[in-house]
Amino acid sequence: MKQANPRLPSLAQVIISLGLFLLMAFSFTAKLGLPIQLALYIGWFIIMALGVWLGHTYKELEKSALNGISNGLGAVLILLAVGALVGTWIVGGIVPTIIYYGLKAIHPSIFLLATMIICSMTSLATGTSWGSAGTAGIAMMGIGQGLGVPAPITAGAVLSGCYFGDKMSPLSDSVILASSMSGVEVVEHIRGMLPIASISYVITGIMFTAFGLHYSGQLDTSQVQTVMDTMQHHFDITPISFIPVIAVLGLLALRMPAFPVISFGALLGMIWAVLFQGSDFLLAFHAAWEPQTIDTGVKFIDAILNRGGMYSMLGSVAVIVFGLGFGGLLEKVGVLDTIAKLFEHKVQSSGSLATSTIGTAFLGNVFGSAMYVSLILTPKICAKNYDRLGYQRKNLSRNAEFGGTLTSGMVPWSDNGIYMASILGVATLSYAPYMWLSFVCIIITIVTSYMGWFVDKCEPKEALGSDEDNGDIPMVPKHQSA
Repeated sequence: MKQANPRLPSLAQVIISLGLFLLMAFSFTAKLGLPIQLALYIGWFIIMALGVWLGHTYKELEKSALNGISNGLGAVLILLAVGALVGTWIVGGIVPTIIYYGLKAIHPSIFLLATMIICSMTSLATGTSWGSAGTAGIAMMGIGQGLGVPAPITAGAVLSGCYFGDKMSPLSDSVILASSMSGVEVVEHIRGMLPIASISYVITGIMFTAFGLHYSGQLDTSQVQTVMDTMQHHFDITPISFIPVIAVLGLLALRMPAFPVISFGALLGMIWAVLFQGSDFLLAFHAAWEPQTIDTGVKFIDAILNRGGMYSMLGSVAVIVFGLGFGGLLEKVGVLDTIAKLFEHKVQSSGSLATSTIGTAFLGNVFGSAMYVSLILTPKICAKNYDRLGYQRKNLSRNAEFGGTLTSGMVPWSDNGIYMASILGVATLSYAPYMWLSFVCIIITIVTSYMGWFVDKCEPKEALGSDEDNGDIPMVPKHQSA
């Protein structure tokens, strides 16, 4: 029977339920060879059982899970569209052309730095890390393979650039979401992030440059000519193939909806396959669903070219659907609220405030399995501490953004972790150690907050209820960006 006022879970109940989920997630993927989808599927019933024990009805819990899924279906559409785009851009010779000219233009010693800069500029202009990783990111992964750079290191440079540009762009959904949920103007939110983000970007650039200079002497430069010759042999390499790239990035920069724009890019890939690669239209059209089999005789090149298509994204779609529902259940049951209350009594300074906010945002990614869950719940949970201690809300939006956005790609079962692993062809836990911008930015934020730097104070005030401050949970923005 439903109780009049369902209880919040105790800390012990939270630890047991989330501990069971984490145990399953790690054991399934690391020990048993089982897909993470099954762990998320079972995780639903663990949280539902806790919710019923606390006084919720099954119907309420099911509705909260379905609401979580419906709010994030825009991410699923983008995922499928990008899969179609990658498949058709490969058969259309667009990705091979970018790789070919990139190998001609980029020197191995500055490749990692160039990767970060190119991806950050693309993400800054378009406001989407997903779109940037699916276009510039894929091309840089191919160039890196040609230069002999280990894929996890290249992926780290790609994501460092993608996430930096995304969170500094006023076009970004994550920027708009983090600022609006914190009650801060978008421009003010970006200004609040700019000092630490800029310092972190420079430091990360120096790290990638130093690593590239040290590593360039060990690279197998003979692979470069092998890749270029192979691309020329199997594709008609022409500068005209840059037109679809320019068109897609231009439309995204003009703030056109991502789903139709990326789908239009997939259509251009089909047209290019017919006009410039001599492909049959039906075969090119089929590449939007699953990749054509391309056998070049070079194993690592085949791994680059035999990718894409909506079919390859279906496993990721299942993760996102289960993950979004799991996040909806966690919010309904009050799991993150209980965790936040644990931090509340220990938060008495700007340093502990930043640390707890970043930690809460990271937990939102771990247990909510989606960046938007983190960016919605973290400001709602932490806002009262900023008001109570007298710190401006732009500090809240900045810390929530850094903790939620920059760690989203590190969680193997989150929407960003699954997407980036799928699109870049590198396991999440393999590239995560090389996401240097994320680590540098978070460390600098915590250290400077304890030092009292880049912290803006105001008059302390009684915190309003989080629902009054931020309103109801909004629909997830129309295109997912991290």
